[in-house]
Amino acid sequence: MTVAIEMGQTTAGAPAKLDLEELLATRLLVQGNSGSGKSHLLRRLLEQSAPWVQQTIIDPEGDFVSLGDRYGHLVIDAEQHTERGLQAAGERARMHRVSTVLNLEGLDAENQMRRAAAFLGGLFEVARDHWYPMLVVVDEAQLFAPAVAGEVSDEARKLSLGAMTNLMCRGRKRGLAGIIATQRLAKLAKNVAAEASNFLMGRTFLDIDMARAADLLGMERRQAEAFRDLERGQFMALGPALSRRPLGLRIGPTDTSPRNGTPRLMAMPESALEDARAIILAAPPPETVRTPRRPASPDLLDQLMAAKSAALEMRPEPAEPQISAEDLAERRERVDRVLRAILAQPDAGFRVIGVLYQEFVVRCRIEGLASVVPDLPEFRRMLTRARAGLGSETTQDDAWRDVSVRASFLHSTRKGANALLWRGYFRNPRASRGVVRRRTDRPIVPPRHRAGSIQMSQAGCLNGERRRKIWPIRSAANSACKWKVMA
Repeated sequence: MTVAIEMGQTTAGAPAKLDLEELLATRLLVQGNSGSGKSHLLRRLLEQSAPWVQQTIIDPEGDFVSLGDRYGHLVIDAEQHTERGLQAAGERARMHRVSTVLNLEGLDAENQMRRAAAFLGGLFEVARDHWYPMLVVVDEAQLFAPAVAGEVSDEARKLSLGAMTNLMCRGRKRGLAGIIATQRLAKLAKNVAAEASNFLMGRTFLDIDMARAADLLGMERRQAEAFRDLERGQFMALGPALSRRPLGLRIGPTDTSPRNGTPRLMAMPESALEDARAIILAAPPPETVRTPRRPASPDLLDQLMAAKSAALEMRPEPAEPQISAEDLAERRERVDRVLRAILAQPDAGFRVIGVLYQEFVVRCRIEGLASVVPDLPEFRRMLTRARAGLGSETTQDDAWRDVSVRASFLHSTRKGANALLWRGYFRNPRASRGVVRRRTDRPIVPPRHRAGSIQMSQAGCLNGERRRKIWPIRSAANSACKWKVMA
């Protein structure tokens, strides 16, 4: 059976119908500036659907408590209940199919968010046997699902936003149909607003809200100006439960009215108040002395964690096991094998050092070498040696340590060439006919004073051939310093 409730009249004068069963499956978003008639629209919808479906209203201003007198809604004053009590109330209201109004008036913003989240959590977490269809109306939804963090704590915001997200994203399978109303779409969390398939857009003036409303209704940007011309109670409707094309409608009258009606001009009293100064500026009443709240006892879990931390601090650190020379050599060989596998890839020469280091770390962890992974500077040195064909066993030689110290002043791009020169000596020292040494009659010139570069012929010492001269550095400041092959 299809139930269609009448929301009012279209601009053409025809009745504006809303398919209630389709609404239960698709949800509704109402947007309009203050005074555009959002609360009047929600009241009309609630009154027309009250005989057909269970309802609950999250009411931050206490506007809908009058529904209890006419339609039997249970009004719950959130200020008088704890969060746990409200969660239990939500579960019981769902189980016994009682329509409710959660009155959040009198609470600050953070407590409103916490109590609304608890009540919505009770509706959501009820057992599967009680997943009856229900309309969940949230007025001023930007208070409970803000797009950005405000003055409330992060915990309260996460609780409220999570409850609203569950309502709009996962509520359909549990029979919950979310109907949210907001003054500004820009203030409402996008993941909450995006789940609605039906839209009723009222009067708005800001360009960003008009543009977003036009996008939701499938209208062109130049048509967005029409939202400024809407009167109070006029809305543009779109959605499977309303109309397949944007449709203008005017909301019909309601049987109930809010406790605080629309403000109207009121004549000032004719006679002046006698002794106005004495009455207005009278001494304030004495402040009530509040008894200090008993500090909450620390949580048992926190006590256990503190005791565990203290025990760990008092426990002496275990001595690191001594690693034998054989195990150390085996680890070095495995690290070299990982590095050679990385350099064997076709694109290894074109990849940046950071990417190579990440892959090196991952492969070392896979090989069980996480404890011996070097840092990035050491990896650069290992990569230079590996590209020159030198293994870790060469680096343990005293001669190589001396070479590394002497080559420390070279730029990182030239250390590879220096390693290639020395590879020929380390592989075949007899072919080199001597030891490469540097004259010490001149000091090493700091890098900022060097203008020369290493010059090396293609034959060099790479293939073990005999070389007579090597000119690594030439500059005006260091013209007397040469590298020589001492025969």
